[in-house]
Amino acid sequence: MDERELLQALDSANVPTLIPVLYQLTGDRKWLGERYRPTRARGLDDNPTGGLDPEIRAELRQATAAATLRWAAGEPVAHPAPRGAELVELMSACMGEEIPAEYEPMAAEDLGFAPEALPTPEADAAASGLSVLIIGAGISGLVLSRDLTHAGIPHAILERNDRVGGTWVNNPYPGCGVDTPSYLYSFSFYQRDWSQHFAKRAELETYVADMARDLDLVRNVRFGVEVLGASWDEQARHWTVTARGPGGELERHTVPVLVSAVGQLSKPKLPDIKGMDTFGGQVFHSAQWPEGLDLTGKRVAVVGTGASAMQIVPAIVDQAGELTVFQRSPQWVAPSDYYFEPIGAGLHQLMRQVPFYYEWYRLRLGWIFNDKVHPSLQVDPEWPLRPRSINRTNEGHRGHFERYLRTELDGRPDLIAKALPDYPPFGKRMLLDNGWFRALRRDHVTLVTDAVAELTEDAVVTAAGEVHQADIVVLATGFEAQRPTYPLVLQGTGGVTLREAWNDDDGRAYLGVATPGFPNLFILYGPNSSLGHGGSFIFLAERAARYVTELLCAMVDEDVAAVEIGEQACAEYVRAVDEAHDRMIWTQPGFTTWYANSRGRVIANMPWRVVDYWELTRSASLTPYRTHRR
Repeated sequence: MDERELLQALDSANVPTLIPVLYQLTGDRKWLGERYRPTRARGLDDNPTGGLDPEIRAELRQATAAATLRWAAGEPVAHPAPRGAELVELMSACMGEEIPAEYEPMAAEDLGFAPEALPTPEADAAASGLSVLIIGAGISGLVLSRDLTHAGIPHAILERNDRVGGTWVNNPYPGCGVDTPSYLYSFSFYQRDWSQHFAKRAELETYVADMARDLDLVRNVRFGVEVLGASWDEQARHWTVTARGPGGELERHTVPVLVSAVGQLSKPKLPDIKGMDTFGGQVFHSAQWPEGLDLTGKRVAVVGTGASAMQIVPAIVDQAGELTVFQRSPQWVAPSDYYFEPIGAGLHQLMRQVPFYYEWYRLRLGWIFNDKVHPSLQVDPEWPLRPRSINRTNEGHRGHFERYLRTELDGRPDLIAKALPDYPPFGKRMLLDNGWFRALRRDHVTLVTDAVAELTEDAVVTAAGEVHQADIVVLATGFEAQRPTYPLVLQGTGGVTLREAWNDDDGRAYLGVATPGFPNLFILYGPNSSLGHGGSFIFLAERAARYVTELLCAMVDEDVAAVEIGEQACAEYVRAVDEAHDRMIWTQPGFTTWYANSRGRVIANMPWRVVDYWELTRSASLTPYRTHRR
């Protein structure tokens, strides 16, 4: 290890991350002292300097280099796996704020100090006759395949596309990427040298494909097979699955256990706009972006201003001749100083050479983008400024984001009036500024706040009668998120379909995974299993997959042929979900969100913190399930 190169690499370090690293390497408590304590990160910024003076940052880098070189020369680590109060102290020192002790077990697992063993049955899973069919080879399906492979449970995946990747295959629009930091939006078991702090679609698809290849999961997948539906046979205790094969032929499969891993954001939601069939140009959903589409000089209309539109507009603004954006409601936008910032070789070197740096850096991102904001989403019933904000902290967030908006749109009072939300921050999905405000300021860009009424042969017409000429219309109108598993027709006991049981868009599932009346059916990324307050979807996918795998292992060991979540257990869980949501921001009046269904019930988001869901899925028991032995 070269000292000069290491010091150069440390110039790229997130300084607060070095504090627990130094303590673990050296055992010297001085690094936990007030002199080195970083300031608390504000908003969604990772605060790379920690607010520390330059000479203190230099001291930390020098000390880390020296300690790393001594370790490389054979000096043992002073504290290889701190636990308990010691670990909580390290977390607090790294984050620059007090971290509750309840986070210690989850952090110990994330950091590798107390790794959780993958579930494995004591009995022979293959000999038991248990097997699993997974619908979808996206992130959830592949994570489950990894866990099932380790457990020795036979399984197969049917995937409609010609490759793995899920949402990163299904959304080929310009600018598509993740709005969670790349090192957080990562499998806990598969590291990568990311090229950007917020990776784009192509790199994300490659990452998922590389993981599936390296872990030999692709051998479990049949591509080009679209599952249409399935029905439960109560006598035989298996699912009969109907699918359309690569050549269009119908297929039938029988399997004891069925898992839907199609996700919430897989089926485009198309608006009912008059005249769509008469528009003379191209009109398509953002997820159906035509390959090779040339926008040069074209008049482009983008309907919607959510996450997809916010990525599309800055990505195409330099190509379009005219760009008209139709906004149903404005969005809160958070600043991000390093959204497009590439990750250099120096940071990659730190991840590989400095012990514990990768783990602590990822844990720090997890705190900033996960549960840190959760308390501020609870409604203060005495707060006098409702509905513009819901509590004192939320009002502070509003001030911060509003100041940023006004700065970015300075000199354009027309845009400020249109783009400034009147609902509380975090009421809708919080978006990161990727050049959105700069794009809106461009001379050839128009922001329209009137509703779209119809399409004519060459224009978009608003409800106010304004006509906006267009050659191309992009429908950035979201997905059927209120209907998990849609459009699959899943028929459970008594011939009742899942859509009927859920009253179309009112999904209710225990832990977001199991619902009464549908034995041996498990849903990954089901109702109320999305993180509305931030965080990484991959974390949720890993937790749900771990839970399902452990439950299947219990079935093997207990010689159980079928399990069905009890109605009371599911009802109590859903009641707790709804009661928690009643105290949170997403049920407040004054705005609409795709998180809620047509009745206003929050169907997509869980109200829990990350640490709560980790605890809920930490062990799987057959107790709340009705079981049927072989």
